[in-house]
Amino acid sequence: MADCPKTPKCIFFNDQMLNKPATSDMMKKDFCQGNYDECARYMVCEKVGGTLVPSDLFPDMVDRAIAQIAAVGT
Repeated sequence: MADCPKTPKCIFFNDQMLNKPATSDMMKKDFCQGNYDECARYMVCEKVGGTLVPSDLFPDMVDRAIAQIAAVGT
């Protein structure tokens, strides 16, 4: 699979998030450079827009992404 098209502006991929987990390099490989459509940040960005992606949302927080999308009502 190709790299995520959101990586140029993604604060997770570009190491701009606070409290970055020790597993972030593995997450980048799994999500950003792999199955990016399963990334929680990508899901929120695609469904409700990039401005509504929580700054502390990590790629593996899918349940939280689903809740965020539902809260916006899309």
